Amino acid sequence: MILLAVLFLCFISSYSASVKGHTTGLSLNNDQLYRLTYATEVFVDRSKGKLQDSVGFRISSNVNVVLLWRNPDGDDDQLIQITITDVNVENVNPQRGEKSIFKGKSAPKVIGKENLEALQRPVLLHLIHGKVKEFYSYQNEPVAIQNLKRGLASLFQMQLSSGTSNEVDISGNCKVTYQASQDSVIKIKALDSCKIARSGFSTPNQVLGVSSKATSVSTYKIEDSFVTAVLAEETHAFRLNFLQTITGKIVSKQKLELKTTEAGPRLRPGKKVEAVIKAVDSKYTAIPIVGQVFQSECKGCLSLSEHWQSIRSHLQPDSLSKAESVSHFLAFIQHLRTAKKEEILQILKAEKKEVLPQLVDAVTSAQTPDSLDAILDFLDFKSDSSIILQERFLYACGFASHPNEELLRTLIRTFKGSFGSNDIRETVMIIIGALVRKLCQNEGCKLQAVVEAKKLILGGLEKAEKKEDTMMYLLALKNALLPEGIPLLLKYAEAGEGPLSHLATTTLQRYDVPFITDEVKKTLNRIYHQNRKVHEKTVRTTAAAVILKNNPSYMEVKNILLSIGELPKEMNKYMLAVIQDILHFEMPASKMVRRVLKEMVAHNYDRFSESGSSSAYTGYIERGPHSASTYSLDILYSGSGILRRSNLNIFQYIGKADLHGSQVVIEAQGLEALIAATPDEGEENLDSYAGMSAILFDIQLRPVTFFNGYSDLMSKVLSASGDPVSVVKGLILLIDHSQELQLQSGLKANIEVQGGLAIDISGAMEFSLWYRESKTRVKNRVAVVITGDITVDSSFVKAGLEMSTETEAGLEFISTVQFSQYPFLVCMQMDKYEAPFRRFETKYERLATGRGYVSRKRKESVLAGCEFPLHQENSDMCKAVFAPQPETTSGGWF
Repeated sequence: MILLAVLFLCFISSYSASVKGHTTGLSLNNDQLYRLTYATEVFVDRSKGKLQDSVGFRISSNVNVVLLWRNPDGDDDQLIQITITDVNVENVNPQRGEKSIFKGKSAPKVIGKENLEALQRPVLLHLIHGKVKEFYSYQNEPVAIQNLKRGLASLFQMQLSSGTSNEVDISGNCKVTYQASQDSVIKIKALDSCKIARSGFSTPNQVLGVSSKATSVSTYKIEDSFVTAVLAEETHAFRLNFLQTITGKIVSKQKLELKTTEAGPRLRPGKKVEAVIKAVDSKYTAIPIVGQVFQSECKGCLSLSEHWQSIRSHLQPDSLSKAESVSHFLAFIQHLRTAKKEEILQILKAEKKEVLPQLVDAVTSAQTPDSLDAILDFLDFKSDSSIILQERFLYACGFASHPNEELLRTLIRTFKGSFGSNDIRETVMIIIGALVRKLCQNEGCKLQAVVEAKKLILGGLEKAEKKEDTMMYLLALKNALLPEGIPLLLKYAEAGEGPLSHLATTTLQRYDVPFITDEVKKTLNRIYHQNRKVHEKTVRTTAAAVILKNNPSYMEVKNILLSIGELPKEMNKYMLAVIQDILHFEMPASKMVRRVLKEMVAHNYDRFSESGSSSAYTGYIERGPHSASTYSLDILYSGSGILRRSNLNIFQYIGKADLHGSQVVIEAQGLEALIAATPDEGEENLDSYAGMSAILFDIQLRPVTFFNGYSDLMSKVLSASGDPVSVVKGLILLIDHSQELQLQSGLKANIEVQGGLAIDISGAMEFSLWYRESKTRVKNRVAVVITGDITVDSSFVKAGLEMSTETEAGLEFISTVQFSQYPFLVCMQMDKYEAPFRRFETKYERLATGRGYVSRKRKESVLAGCEFPLHQENSDMCKAVFAPQPETTSGGWF
């Protein structure tokens, strides 16, 4: 019995010893020095580029690892020391040869003596159960150097069993999945889950946005609870959604291999790790293992004032049609984002009149607190002497890529102040509506400033006493698209007069399908069929368009079809053209329309033979497997042959996302008296008016007026020159994506994508009593530049890829009507001008000392001009013809 008891105690003792020796993570043996080799390399190229064509660099070294302390109460509590030695930096591209920027350069020359000394100072890593408890290093070391040591130390954090958990390492607090087998462990880090403080922003609209994908996989070879090899690979890829020539990829690799083990220092005694660390070196301090932000010094860079002086000649009004101007505009915005208020204000105050509007565009587009403070100090809204500058500032706010609450709060304060121009007051409110929508799209609907702005718009619309104020709040709501504003819109659409009713109906036209409920469509049906009051045909046709766009019922479609033949002559023709356009373009309502047309009462010659000149047509500008751009033109004439409304729209689609690129609407009314014609029903008492309204990149702009009232009309007719009236003109920052990445290796990466354009949309309406002819002309001219820039930075060497695409294009629509006889003659044409299309690519590697390598490519083609079909009879798509130019490549020193 005594012998049995002794054997049992021995068994328990041996079992306890085996449990104590078991570890859940990496474990080092006592009194041993582990010698390893380590290399981290980074490649930068286009998404489908080959690694051998990439730019980048490799940092290699030897690494010594020893166990300094193990907790006497548990093997899973360890303090290890990691020391980097024998550092070398070289190209990742072996083909570089004599052009290598590292040729003949020793590590101290490349990295810098002080940096190298800091890199080779040991770090301490406190591991509990294989996870990093604390990371210890010396204070006041360069952040970039500490990050490289963090990247190496993070490789020692792992677990030997399968499972998912959250870990904190250089990448931040990340979700990590382990897949363990007998002699290896695969660690998959979900980089999109990593919580780490990094600057960045993106354009909320998916069409103009950037898609990215990131992966991180580390494979550990294990022997005796320690690594014999680690291979980690991290990839970041991105592409611009609507232009996939702007793509990029960063591949970062780490490789750690065990070479030898030998006798090492003895374990340090002690129960508390803090005491052990103090005994090793009191200069050690605990610092976060999460990567920290650093900025490389810019040697030889121009000051803001010097940069502005070097580009201001390219931003003269006569130069804005060139892509080169937009390139300088984008580059200057990047510089403005690092500038102080005083620097910006100094340039604004010193600039001359003709360039100031372009400077205001750039300063506002920078979207920093300093740039906003500077422009607000510069502009005086109480004065009417700088209306152009005030308007350019406001429109740049409306197009802001990532507006914040402070910008909206600023415009609300401005609106409540005094104005030298009522047009500017209206524009402020319209842009407030645009900012409300953008902030709501970015989950900011509950922000205090957004709530206040909503009350301002809806409350103003309910209490407005002047027609001008009602129009202003309706335009703001047309930008904000507040669901709670729909009842007010229905009220003005059905009970409002003329322009108010039309504006309310066109605002409803912009809402998404879920908001156009059966109750909303009931009101729109009453408007179209005039159940309660007589409406202008512009209001009726818009109401019909909203119904047909939003899942119309069988009876709704049937009643609209049955109305054709009972409407005023040109409205008959217009509605017929709308139905035919739905069918030929296969719009969502086409299935229901075809179902109704099976009934003879709806589909017969009497209805479908209506004559007239009004028209509606939709076609493709471009169509691909994942994206498409469309144009649509509808024109409605009065019975006397005078233009009532022309509406030109351009949309861009990416998957299920869309962007309303532009809309230009020219409206005229009350002109029948000029030719002694009879007005159509419901339009007998309309004032003479002609004007133009525009939507640009989903932002409703303030409408412009050609003439208003009979006396104004006659003075314009007698003195008409046909000169175009500008709707919008300026420089716009359209695409804006900035992303700072902390690579697992310790290197810093930046991805920047910017897209800008110089735009000029103008319109004109000519009216000749002598020739009994009217002509409308809408001209769009743009210069577009899109740039992409990837940079990987270690502070002492940098590698990068710069891409850009640019073009200068134009689109013109002309409609001419001769009403000397009936049926009157109509000529419509829409032309796209010949456009150059240029692509540039630059890859570079550069030392902090200034030495570098650069390779450049350029490719140019010409997109031929063409005419787009505008009638059902001529529905072939406009074919684009490219005349490619040879690609040129160069590489060498700079």
